[in-house]
Amino acid sequence: MFQKLHFISIFMLCALNVQAQKQLVIEDVANRALYPTTLMQLSFRGESDNYTYVNKDRKILMQGGPKKMDEALLKIENLSAAMKAAGGAEMATFPGITWKSENIFTFADEQNLWQYDFVNQKVSKLGVWNNLGGNQDFAENGNVAYTLEGDLYISTPKDLKIKPVTTDGEYQIVYGEAAHRSEFGITKGTFWSPTGAKLAFYRIDQSGVTDYPLANYQEKPAANKNIKYPMAGAASQSVTLGVYDVKTEKTIYLKTGEPKEQYLTNITWSPDEKFIYVAVVNRDQNEMKLNRYSASSGELDKTLFVEKNEKYTEPEHGVYFIPEKNTRFAWLSEADNWQHIYIYDLDGKQIKQLTKGEWMVEDMLGFDKKGDYIYFSATKDGAISLHTYRVKIESGEITLISPNEGYHATQVSKSGNYLIDSYSNLTTPNITLFADATNGKAVRTLNTSPDPLKDYQIGQVSFFPIKSTDKTTDLYCRLIKPINFDPNKKYPVMYYVYGGPHVQLIHNTWLAGADMFMMYMASQGYVVFTLDNRGSGGRGLAFEQATHRQLGTVELEDQVSGIEWLKKQSYVDTEKMGCFGWSFGGFMTTSLMLRKPGTFQAAVAGGPVIDWKFYEIMYTERYMDTPEQNPDGYKTASLLNYVTNLKGRLMMIHGLQDDVVVPQNTAAFVNECIAKGVLIDYFPYPNHPHNVRGRDRIHLYKKVEDYFKQNLK
Repeated sequence: MFQKLHFISIFMLCALNVQAQKQLVIEDVANRALYPTTLMQLSFRGESDNYTYVNKDRKILMQGGPKKMDEALLKIENLSAAMKAAGGAEMATFPGITWKSENIFTFADEQNLWQYDFVNQKVSKLGVWNNLGGNQDFAENGNVAYTLEGDLYISTPKDLKIKPVTTDGEYQIVYGEAAHRSEFGITKGTFWSPTGAKLAFYRIDQSGVTDYPLANYQEKPAANKNIKYPMAGAASQSVTLGVYDVKTEKTIYLKTGEPKEQYLTNITWSPDEKFIYVAVVNRDQNEMKLNRYSASSGELDKTLFVEKNEKYTEPEHGVYFIPEKNTRFAWLSEADNWQHIYIYDLDGKQIKQLTKGEWMVEDMLGFDKKGDYIYFSATKDGAISLHTYRVKIESGEITLISPNEGYHATQVSKSGNYLIDSYSNLTTPNITLFADATNGKAVRTLNTSPDPLKDYQIGQVSFFPIKSTDKTTDLYCRLIKPINFDPNKKYPVMYYVYGGPHVQLIHNTWLAGADMFMMYMASQGYVVFTLDNRGSGGRGLAFEQATHRQLGTVELEDQVSGIEWLKKQSYVDTEKMGCFGWSFGGFMTTSLMLRKPGTFQAAVAGGPVIDWKFYEIMYTERYMDTPEQNPDGYKTASLLNYVTNLKGRLMMIHGLQDDVVVPQNTAAFVNECIAKGVLIDYFPYPNHPHNVRGRDRIHLYKKVEDYFKQNLK
C-alpha cells in the first residue's frame, strides 16, 4: 500500500514549470550544467570521522566533521609547491586523491604515484610506471602494479625501479588484466594483499580463442587488428592465478585444477595474507565452489561450500571478513532467490542467513569498528528505491539509516559512527548529508543541488507499475509527457527499451532515471516511455531467470504489456510510434520490429545482438547455454529468421570497432535482408567501439531524432 500511494503522490507532484521559458536543444544532451551539482571527491579522511572534498574550482581541499564546520584544509598552491620541491610538475588544480590514513593521501600523474603527508607537509614519490602502461593498481604501502604489452610489472617505494613480474606476455598469453571478459563482477586483473607484500594476478591463456578482425579505417590503407573473441559454444580462455612475492621476487600459481575452461572470480585475500579465497564457477555456470588456497604453496586448502542452481549461479562479490574477529565472514548470495547476507565461519559452516525477504541486498558498505554491525544498501523499502541500512550481526535487527525517499549512495566511516549519504528522487535533484550512522539523523547538509532545469520547459515525468501478461508481476514504467501537454491532442511516441540482465532503468531518482536525450525528445513533442521487463535486474533471481534459454521471448511479452497500456491512452498517436534501444536494447528493438510486426512504424537499433551464437561465451552461455545444448532457443532468438516480417522502417547503427557486440551481428542481418529483398537503413560509426561517446554522441542523437521525424509523419 505504501508503494502504490507513493507512486500516486509523485505523479501528482511532478508538475510542469509553467514559468519556464527556455527549451532544450539537442546540444543540451551533453551539457553538464544541466545535471545536478555534487561535491567533488567527497570522502572520509582516512580512518577518521572527518570528511573532505574539493571545492568548485578545484583549488582548495575542504574538511568538515562531527564537531567542525567546513573549512579549508589544503590549498593547491601549497600542494603544488611541495610537489615542485619533490621534483614533480606544478599543479593548477587538485588531482584525484585517495586517503591512506588520516594524515596521508596519494595521487597520480601520467607515470608516478605520489603521497602528501600533512605532518611534514611534504610530497614524496611512491611508485613509477611506463607511461604507455595501463591497469595501474596501488597497494596500501605504495607498491604499484601495471601492465604493458601483455606483461605485468611492479615498482616499490624502496627503490622506485620497475621490475618485471612476467616476461612472456604477448597476444596469446596476457597477465594482470581482467579475465573472463569482466563478467562475474570482475573489474581488474591484479589483487594486492592487505600489506602489499604479495600480488595475486590473472594469467590468461587465450591461444585457443578465435581471432576476430576489426579494421582500422583511419590508416591508409585500412589496417586489420585482431582481437580475441570467444563466441558461444567455442573454446574459451584458460585462466590461472599467480601469486608474486615482492620480497623474494618469486611467483607460484594456485592449483585450481581442471578443467581449464572454468571461471575464477571474486578474488579475496585473508587478513593475515596466508590464504586466497576464489569463487570457482564451472563453464556451465550452474555450480560455484568457494575455495581457499594457500598463498605460499598454491595448494587447495579447503572447499568451504558449494552453491548450485539448475539454471545458473553468478557470484559477483568476494568474501567480507568481519573486523576484530577474523573468525567469521559475510557472503552475498541469491541462494533463496533474493540476494542476501549470510554469515560463515572460517571452516565454511553457515552460521546464519542474516537478512531475509523479497528484496535485494545490492551491496555491502562496511562494518562498525568492533564488527558488531554490517552496513548495506538494499531495496527493502521499494523495488525502485535504494536505501541504506545497518544490521546487528548477533540479533539480525535491521535499522533504516537513510530515511529520505529515493535512491541513496552512501559511504560509511571506518569507525562506523558516521555516514555520507547522497540521494535524489523524482522531485529532488541531489542532497548530500553528513549523518549519524547509528540512526541516520543528519548532522548537517553538505550539498543541496538547485534544480538545473528550473529555467527550462520540460515534460512531466512519472513512474508507475503495470501488470505483466501473466497478471501476477508488477512491471515498472517511466512516462515523460511532451511539454505544454494537452490531453486532447495526440502525440507520437519514442519507446526506449533495454530489457537485459542486471540493468534496471526505472529508479526513484531525479528524472526517474531518464537521461537528457529523453527529456529533449519530450520537448520535441514525443511521449517517451520505458518499461523494465522480466529478465532485467534488481527484482530477484526468479524475475531475472524467467528468460533463461529463451532470450527475447518473455521480454517481448512484457514489453507488449507496456505497448498495450500506451495505446489505451487517449493522447497517444498509435500510428506514429517509434522504438529506440542500444546493445541488448538494440536486440529488443529489432525483436519488436520483427516478432511483433506492425507495432512500431519506425525503429533505431544500436549495436544489436542479432544471433546469440555471435556473442561472447561468458554472458551468452549463462542465459542461453551453448548452441549445442539449446538449439531451439538459439533458433527462436535469432533475428535472422524473421527478416521478412519487417513492417515499417528500421535503421541499424553499429560502431565498426565494437569489441562487445561485434559488427558481424549487423553484417549478417544486412546480408539476410539482401538475400530476402528486405529494405532497411544502416549507419556505421567507423571509429567507435560499442558506445558512441564524445562529441559524436550528439551526432548519434541527431541521427535518431531525424529518423523519427522522417518516418513518423
